[in-house]
Amino acid sequence: MSSGETTRFVMGLDRNAEAKKIMRQVLDALEEKGYEPSTQLVGYFLSGDPTYITNFEGARATIRRMERDDLLEVIIRDYIARL
Repeated sequence: MSSGETTRFVMGLDRNAEAKKIMRQVLDALEEKGYEPSTQLVGYFLSGDPTYITNFEGARATIRRMERDDLLEVIIRDYIARL
């Protein structure tokens, strides 16, 4: 492949389901603790700093079970599908 070609990235269905499960658990924990999930998640995704995610209910460990780029792909795919 030449450097000018676009690389195709494909995520398996199992990873997609796992990402959605992770995000649901993290969102629930953030909401229960009174945080604004979108603000906290943007901070985490942009910085890579896990302290944007609460430790409550193990949410910080949960979100780190999958790479940030994989989680973002699922979020973006879902967003695009809803447009």
